[in-house]
Amino acid sequence: MSKLITVIPGDGVGPEVMDATLAIIQASGAKIEWETCHAGASIFKQGLPTGVPQSTLDSINKTRVVLKGPLETPIGYGEKSANVTLRKLFETYGNIRPVRELPGVTTPYTGRGIDLVVVRENVEDLYAGIEHLQTPSVAQCLKVISEKGCEKIVRLGFEFARSQGRKRVHCASKSNIMKMTEGLLKRTFETIASEYPDIESAHIIVDNCAHQLVKKPEQFDVIITTNMNGDILSDLTSALIGGLGFAPSANLGQNIAIFEAVHGSAPKYTGQNSINPTALIFSGVMMLRHLGEFAAANAIEQAVIVTLESGVLTRDVVGDAKATSTTDFTQAIIRNLGKTSPQYPSRDYKAISLSKVTTKPASTPAKRSVIGVDVFVESELSPEALGKALEGTLQGLDVVLKLIDNRGTKVYPSPGTQLDCVNAFRARIFKTESESNLSDAVILEILTRIGREHRWCHVEKLQDFDGKLSFTKAQGED
Repeated sequence: MSKLITVIPGDGVGPEVMDATLAIIQASGAKIEWETCHAGASIFKQGLPTGVPQSTLDSINKTRVVLKGPLETPIGYGEKSANVTLRKLFETYGNIRPVRELPGVTTPYTGRGIDLVVVRENVEDLYAGIEHLQTPSVAQCLKVISEKGCEKIVRLGFEFARSQGRKRVHCASKSNIMKMTEGLLKRTFETIASEYPDIESAHIIVDNCAHQLVKKPEQFDVIITTNMNGDILSDLTSALIGGLGFAPSANLGQNIAIFEAVHGSAPKYTGQNSINPTALIFSGVMMLRHLGEFAAANAIEQAVIVTLESGVLTRDVVGDAKATSTTDFTQAIIRNLGKTSPQYPSRDYKAISLSKVTTKPASTPAKRSVIGVDVFVESELSPEALGKALEGTLQGLDVVLKLIDNRGTKVYPSPGTQLDCVNAFRARIFKTESESNLSDAVILEILTRIGREHRWCHVEKLQDFDGKLSFTKAQGED
């Protein structure tokens, strides 16, 4: 029986690369039918802030599989990304982005045998999109990392490695600086790695990972990382093998899968019949493997490789003078269906197992207590003046002002250095030793008192979970 998928052509060059991809899939004999829906720019222009209409959501809920062209996203203002909205609404928590050296596509790394995959967490981290203006001139973004989210992406990374017969998995994190958020991924990775003794595992600091990818990319096989890091690293890796025109991706969840090219809508090339459709074609190949259509997937992958080997190349590879058009490139691939390249054989692909993905609730500490609060205050006062004022405000309560920091660095009591402060401060207030737990009533009184003389922005409880502090120290805090 044919499998029904949802097709979203996308914006800009999206319809052109989608037409090419669907024509090739149809010619391969894959048992696929599609239902065309829309999202992105055309929907934003209709006044829908999400960029994704209900009819598209209904189709995805029905088919469970999406092949999507690039969607235009307003930059720096207005609506959220429709791409991110789709990933988050359908909990496609894992983003898989493979890159492989290709024939005919010459780069500084040609001959190095690059064949690696970035497995990127896809719904948490800074991409949660939780931002605020603390003051009119100071913005913040919350980096949200969960225990469950880390377990899901780590297990997906190892299971993906097994499905392709890969033998080495790295975890790339910035856990040397962000010990609680990025550190949670590192700790989860190291725990779960023991369940995969057949796969070599190692942790690497993400900036060193970027350095090593440029220096010696062939040492990597699978890289598991957080959302923002994965977005950056996967664009870097695509450049190693010829650019975003060759970069496919899969967004995988427990029930929904969305396949898309990594590149954007490239509006300046719209309608020129010059765009490279390979990224979406290879995304379609990933989709076919997800659906169990391994023969058709391998046939298309090999046809693309044979086409590139024959010197049929698009504008992004050889420039305008020698370029093959999008439609001619597509027809060449269709003609090469059934041919194989002995130099670039396909892997022995297997289905990815997601059976171990956790559904358990978050861990619960046996003992917890609130030992203080961080109160974020907007003020034009100097750190010394603000510190003295807050100490007076808190007199009579069983609490003590330990410090004030500015952008994470202690400024009161003075560290003895010159600092250029902004008008957003954090006051760290602890309970006294005589108090076992800082009650909500006392916290409300703290906020009430501070609010009489200062603007406070928000508050964070400082907690102790089973004897472990739930917060980091400011730079300079003892």
